[in-house]
Amino acid sequence: MSAAAAGAARRARTGRAGTAAALLAVASVVALRLWAVEPLVVVSDSMEPTLPEGGLVLLLRSGSPEERAVPGSLVVFADPGDGHSTVKRVVAAGGQTVAIEDSVLVVDGTPVDEPFVDHSRIDGTWFGPVAVPPGHVFVLGDNRSPSVDSRDYGSVPASAVEATVLLPPGP
Repeated sequence: MSAAAAGAARRARTGRAGTAAALLAVASVVALRLWAVEPLVVVSDSMEPTLPEGGLVLLLRSGSPEERAVPGSLVVFADPGDGHSTVKRVVAAGGQTVAIEDSVLVVDGTPVDEPFVDHSRIDGTWFGPVAVPPGHVFVLGDNRSPSVDSRDYGSVPASAVEATVLLPPGP
């Protein structure tokens, strides 16, 4: 084989390998987007300051809904009122009791430290106590005043949790 023919054969192999690598990369991104990671634009102020309105977050769809629906996690589920995707914080799981006493979240009789909540904006707020049924979670918005959440529509079935927030926007 001549040097020119050998060079042409090498370029053809390299071209095919490059094309295959590019196709694999595109397929990987599409697979991640379809099955695991998805972007979402925050469309309300109910999670401020944690998730500002208009901010972009990444959602993780891996694991079972029950694995995703743990207290403290930010989750996405279909709003029981209008069916749109909504983001809230899980504050309690099945079998726990939830109350808000003068703006302070109380779970199973113990006050919960929530540095992300502006308590001065919800001073004088009282709610509950209510028991969270087994297989359900109680969700609240971090911006408690305008948030429509489990105080309005009750506990959410853990099986309804579609995703968790993977990456909130940076500062």
